[in-house]
Amino acid sequence: MNKAIIGRKLGMTQLFSKDGKVIPVTVVEAGPCPVVQVKTLERDGYSAIKLGFSQVDEKKINKPQAGLFKKAGVAPCKVLKEFRIDGAESVAVGTVIECDTFAAGDKIDVSGITKGHGFTGVIKRWNNHRLKETHGVGPVHREVGSMSANSSPSRVFKGKKMPGQYGYENVTILNLEVVRVDKERNAILVKGAIPGPVNGIVCIRNSVKA
Repeated sequence: MNKAIIGRKLGMTQLFSKDGKVIPVTVVEAGPCPVVQVKTLERDGYSAIKLGFSQVDEKKINKPQAGLFKKAGVAPCKVLKEFRIDGAESVAVGTVIECDTFAAGDKIDVSGITKGHGFTGVIKRWNNHRLKETHGVGPVHREVGSMSANSSPSRVFKGKKMPGQYGYENVTILNLEVVRVDKERNAILVKGAIPGPVNGIVCIRNSVKA
């Protein structure tokens, strides 16, 4: 059966392997995640489970969510995420999924919202070069440059890399490796970097391309 869990990115550190090599790892507080709802192929048209993460006061959720948690017999959670997995019908509502559902050596995919940078120019957003630092160029040296909008084609092509909103988008990194699982601290140590800022919410599931 497919595996999935919700977590919170805590930051990065490093471990040493048995042969003395340094392994950069990201620490994720993963779970515990109660199963709030199970969707079946017969009733909903697809198989999925809905997990909750990070308990919150009941006053901070709306009435539909409160009804969902009450029906499942689960304490209210701040985060709700749905995962399409095979064999979801075999999972009981109220089951708590913990970090030890994964093990060291597992290949995983991690999804998260990247750090937002607001409205940025083409140099920061697309890694463009500056214009020449000479007289006759400017007065702005960090602008887009030529748009190729002469008498032909007399327009800017779609997809032109221009200034705009940078970051704060859902990004998935594939085929990462679990280095260590610490059940006592609800922690999963993932080799390398994962999307999002510190304390950002991430979704971990077993790799689809491993």
